[in-house]
Amino acid sequence: MSTVVDLETSTLRELNAALHAADSGDFSVVNPRGAHAVAAGISTPIGVTIEGSVGYYCAGMHQAGRVLVQGNASTGLAENIMSGEVRITGSATMSAGATGHGGLLVIEGNSGARCGISMKGVDIVVGGNVGHMSAFMAQAGSLVVLGDAAADLGDSIYEANVFVRGDVASLGADCIEQEMRPEHIATLANVLSAAAMDADPADFRRFGSARQLYNFHVDDIDAEVAAR
Repeated sequence: MSTVVDLETSTLRELNAALHAADSGDFSVVNPRGAHAVAAGISTPIGVTIEGSVGYYCAGMHQAGRVLVQGNASTGLAENIMSGEVRITGSATMSAGATGHGGLLVIEGNSGARCGISMKGVDIVVGGNVGHMSAFMAQAGSLVVLGDAAADLGDSIYEANVFVRGDVASLGADCIEQEMRPEHIATLANVLSAAAMDADPADFRRFGSARQLYNFHVDDIDAEVAAR
């Protein structure tokens, strides 16, 4: 049986304190009404279902267990996620999964600008579209987009993989389309399976770094001097 916490009668501080104190079990959060930082900093294998939409930084710094949002989420969903799973049934606004080091973030709807910005190992799956500059400076992990990607995808990307099934408006600096080798098909299949998304890996294209921004080139010295 789930422990029910009603944010109409309980404070956000009381909710997060109860979640942090629990070693196990399931929680249902009702009447979230767009509250910020709901279920932030969970570090034990508990399950949290939030019945409604949330505000900024829901499930931020997530380390263990599972958070399910039955609704939409605002800026910074699952920011700096380390492990575990965060899933929303609706859409997210800006910077979902920012700086995530591990774990799985699933957005069943669309995600706004800079989805996966500076991601460092997290796997992010978006059932719909992503906004501009998604995977900006992404360092590791996978961003999987079942819909379309807006402008400047993968700008200044490092070693992360970006898989897109739909159209890409434009690629950012140093991001190029790359070959889908068998190991990438396998990686994508595993991520889709973990996210419970029914899609054929063969329908996706892969994007990654051209590695032209990694090192200084002596041919650029005149531009460097002129900029000073």
